[in-house]
Amino acid sequence: MPNTKSAAKALRSSESKRLRNKSVKSALHTLQKRFLGLVGEGKKDEAAALLPQIMSALDKAAKGDIIHRNSADRRKSRLSVRLAALAAPVAPAAK
Repeated sequence: MPNTKSAAKALRSSESKRLRNKSVKSALHTLQKRFLGLVGEGKKDEAAALLPQIMSALDKAAKGDIIHRNSADRRKSRLSVRLAALAAPVAPAAK
């Protein structure tokens, strides 16, 4: 239990921030899961349409210090690589 008024306010504040962060992170995970599902099914056009939404959400989360900037950049890069790999034709194996 907090001993002072400022500690009580800090407790309330941190709880509301925790709930907001949890909500945003959950939304990010849902978007990424949907994207990876589309990539797994080979639906390139739908995945390409979803990618800008994910990138925007990651940038907003990084801007609000919900996730680290480098973490957002790394995730954006990895998702882009997945989409590019799906779009690129598979080369035959060299002998």
